[in-house]
Amino acid sequence: MKPLEILEGFSSLNRGEKQRVAAERTDDPATFKTVLDAFRNQAYGEILDQFSENTVSHYPLPYGLIPNVRVNGRLFLVPAVTEESSVIAAASGAAKFWARNGGFQARVTGMIKEGQVFFRWQGEPEHLQMIFDKVQPALIQSLKPFVERMEHRGGGIRKIELIHAPDILKDCYQLSVKAETADAMGANWINSLLEELAIQWKKKVAAERPTIVPDIIMSILSNYTPESRIKVSANCPVSAFEQPGGTFTAEEIAERLVAATRIAREDPYRAVTHNKGIYNGIDAVALATGNDFRAIEACGHAWACRDGKYRGLTETKVESGIFRISLEVPFAAGTTGGLTTLHPLAAQSMKLLGSPSASELMEIMASVGLASNFAAMKSLVTGGIQKGHMKMHLKNLLLKHGATSDEQQRADVYFRSHPVTDRNVYEFLVTLRTAR
Repeated sequence: MKPLEILEGFSSLNRGEKQRVAAERTDDPATFKTVLDAFRNQAYGEILDQFSENTVSHYPLPYGLIPNVRVNGRLFLVPAVTEESSVIAAASGAAKFWARNGGFQARVTGMIKEGQVFFRWQGEPEHLQMIFDKVQPALIQSLKPFVERMEHRGGGIRKIELIHAPDILKDCYQLSVKAETADAMGANWINSLLEELAIQWKKKVAAERPTIVPDIIMSILSNYTPESRIKVSANCPVSAFEQPGGTFTAEEIAERLVAATRIAREDPYRAVTHNKGIYNGIDAVALATGNDFRAIEACGHAWACRDGKYRGLTETKVESGIFRISLEVPFAAGTTGGLTTLHPLAAQSMKLLGSPSASELMEIMASVGLASNFAAMKSLVTGGIQKGHMKMHLKNLLLKHGATSDEQQRADVYFRSHPVTDRNVYEFLVTLRTAR
């Protein structure tokens, strides 16, 4: 095994050379390279290689389907990519429950995204505001080449505002740009627009006040999109929770769900895991459709602490015998451009969903997130989440211990009435193999 050292010119090596360099830094170079080659997608390798840098192989994840997701009256078979056991099973069970009880009602309340040009300026704030008011029409006109195509698609700049930010730095300012990007997520478009805006702004301020020129710090979009929000809700009679022979009555289950939601709203330790359950669903659909799950989740977590305390994102209540659950969260998703178009499977995911608009995709994603959260909460307040989760995890444990097909079938029967733990699975296999 070669010791670690600073690598020069690594990016200029071809794939095989990069594999060799990496393999030499493992304790089994031959196996390392064999696995890399085995996992490289033969059909779409050349396409996938170009999505990132220094690509030496591909890392596949399960691509599953969540049936019976009813959103605004329409049923969807939703693609989802996740490695976590029980996410798709739980979301599927919850989706079917709500599909039989009216489904999810969802609506997007806005599609505005924001970008910022931060700069420093040594003059008087009032003077800079006067300059901004004077040059704003010409400033917007100078950006026309960047916005014409987006305007044809229904998007474009909605507002440019000058903001003094002395709480950051005494001489710190920003140009805040609010825009719509139609069915595209629009990150590249917004960033290009902002960089051109910075150039034009600096020129126009210099023309008005040559002695004090803005010092541009950075131009970048924000993944926090509080004006691009989605609301999704569902309701059913409390009696729908009736479980003949169950531990709790329907009324008790509803009350426990409300209590669990209240705990997540007030306790940040519970809130983090509560919200993680929401993004188990949203992220899985984002991955399947080629959307930026990291941006989507970061936005949601910022929204969760918008009042200064991190809170759970769902709400529940019982009124006149009706249980209601809802989720409001901001994020931006796209259905055209980027990986949504370039990744072959992401493109097929869009077709499976009926080629939705960006707002329709957001409605589907948020509905799956609410289904995922509901499933987790219901498990928690009734029988506990671990029993069901470990049942789904059984396959992983069997694979870990090299179980054969026959052993997996026997284990499936045995663990229907026995607790699933790593040790129990190991001992079951040892006993089974010893008896032969």
